[in-house]
Amino acid sequence: MRYELYYWTGIQGRGEFVRLALEDAGADYVDVARERGDDAMAPYLQGDRAGARPFAPPFLKAGRTVVAQTALILAWLAPRLGLVPEGAAARLQAQQLQLTISDMVAEVHDTHHPVAASLYYEDQREAARQRAADFRRLRLPKFLGYFEDVLAAGDGLHALAGHSYVDLSLFQLMSGLHYAFPRAMRRLRPELPHLHALASRVAERPRIAAYLASPRRLAFNESGIFRHYPELDATR
Repeated sequence: MRYELYYWTGIQGRGEFVRLALEDAGADYVDVARERGDDAMAPYLQGDRAGARPFAPPFLKAGRTVVAQTALILAWLAPRLGLVPEGAAARLQAQQLQLTISDMVAEVHDTHHPVAASLYYEDQREAARQRAADFRRLRLPKFLGYFEDVLAAGDGLHALAGHSYVDLSLFQLMSGLHYAFPRAMRRLRPELPHLHALASRVAERPRIAAYLASPRRLAFNESGIFRHYPELDATR
């Protein structure tokens, strides 16, 4: 099966969670917009192609199947790529964890766009300072503490019983947070030994290491979800 991944060019964004799974599994896939431009997504977004109409990217096409929403794409892909344990209970747990990651990613986005996604960051800077302060103080440790507990309650090495797409997504989450909030993450580091160890192990997986060293892995930037604005990462 050859997969077609559709996501905006120029940023990692939510598409990176899917891309990491495809890369880790050595799947045959094409990053369509990067080859043909963002306009290649328009026929699907406008409902001019067969299959379920996506609201927004990322979405994945496999044969005649079109799947959108990051967590749903990963839940659909993972059994085909060997990135989730067998059994309904394990797969439900994986979905639950991935949806919680999606919740956190949405809150990260709202630290720099707390008023409206249609406004520039510069148009909502003061509200962003307030939102980011609350995120650093309360939400960041609450979310990461939950994921740390999940790892500690298992084998200490994986979110589930063995390597899964959730591990890959936790790696991406940690990478993005270290970029966006380096000071806050340094302060939390002693409380998150399992998460940091997991992120290091994922980065060393052969296919992931090769991907991270390749031009396919775009750098974080201030157009994506994880953005580094120093004023949102307070010194205390």
